[in-house]
Order: sequence, then structure tokens, then C-alpha cells
Amino acid sequence: MSGSAKPKRRRAAGAALRYEQVRRRPSAWQQVKKKAPRGESFLGCLFLLAAMAAFVGFALMVGTWGSELWGHVAPASPGGGYGFAAGAGALLPLGSAAVIATLTRMNWKRSPLRSLGWAAASLPGVAAFFVWAVVFFASFRPKHRRDWDSECYSRGNPCWVHVEYPWVWAAGLLSTVLVAAALITVLIRVANAREKAPST
Repeated sequence: MSGSAKPKRRRAAGAALRYEQVRRRPSAWQQVKKKAPRGESFLGCLFLLAAMAAFVGFALMVGTWGSELWGHVAPASPGGGYGFAAGAGALLPLGSAAVIATLTRMNWKRSPLRSLGWAAASLPGVAAFFVWAVVFFASFRPKHRRDWDSECYSRGNPCWVHVEYPWVWAAGLLSTVLVAAALITVLIRVANAREKAPST
């Protein structure tokens, strides 16, 4: 037997020596910023800020104007509170139709200036929708009866509205359905007339 020892194996190199450092994966926000053009990301931020401002403004309008509308405007309207509810119910389909008709014509890539004009033209429809929402939510009673306190029954507040006009919801709903049906009928007739018209 020879007295020479077996050569020892060399130790493997550490992970840091064998592999290059892996790059950090970008966050989701960085990926979105990289993919989206600057103009579109700016418009997205602007839309988000506008939506937040609209939500805050809507909450303030319900709290301040709701009781004024139901307590003073509704009783003085033709037909009283029921006529007021019917008029407010018609605003939902009319405002929605105005917004859809204008916003579907927008094309920012082809004509930004014209698209901005169509966006401005949709504002009356948005305002009509907001008025409907204020009238509706201002007459919405709290979910639990224990919250129907004296303030809820004061003039113009939700409980007062339902005491003065027990069928107010039916008037608003019927008006919304009838106006929506009329708009759909008009749109169908216009589409049929365009199909039958000879192409020039």
C-alpha cells in the first residue's frame, strides 16, 4: 500500500460566484407606466381625479340639496311630489342616452380636438344623471328602522318624503321605464330607416 492520500475534491463555488445577480422585477405600476403612452396615462389619472371629485361632490349635493329639493321644489312642482318624481325619473334614460351618444363619437387618436368637443357635449347628460341620483338617494330611507329618527321625518328628509308621497317610487320607476322604452323605439326606427335608405 502506498502512503499517498487521495486528493481532496475542490469545494464548489458559492452561489454568488456561479450566477450573475438577477435583476429586480419591476413593480406592477412601473409595468403599466412602461406599457401605456404618456398621453393615455395622463388621461387615466385625470379621469380618476375627476371620478373622485364627482363622488365627493355627489355626497355633498345629497346632504345639502336633497332636503331642499324634496321639501320646497317637489311640493311646488306640477303634480306635487309625484310629478317631481316622474320628472326626475325621466332624467335617467335621457341623461344616459345623451352621454352614450356623445362619448361613442370620441376618437382621441384620429381627432383629439373633436373628441374634446364631444366630451364637453356630454356634460349636460352627466348633469342630468347627477340630478336624478341626488333626487333618488335623498329619498332613500336608512336601512334599519331604528335609524328613522326625528331628523329623518323632518321636512324634505327621506322619511318625510315617504309619508307625504307613499307611492313616489312607483311614479319615478314608471317614468324611467316609459321614457327608456320611447328612446329605444326611436333608435330602432332610425336604424331601420338608415338600412332602407339607398346608398349614395
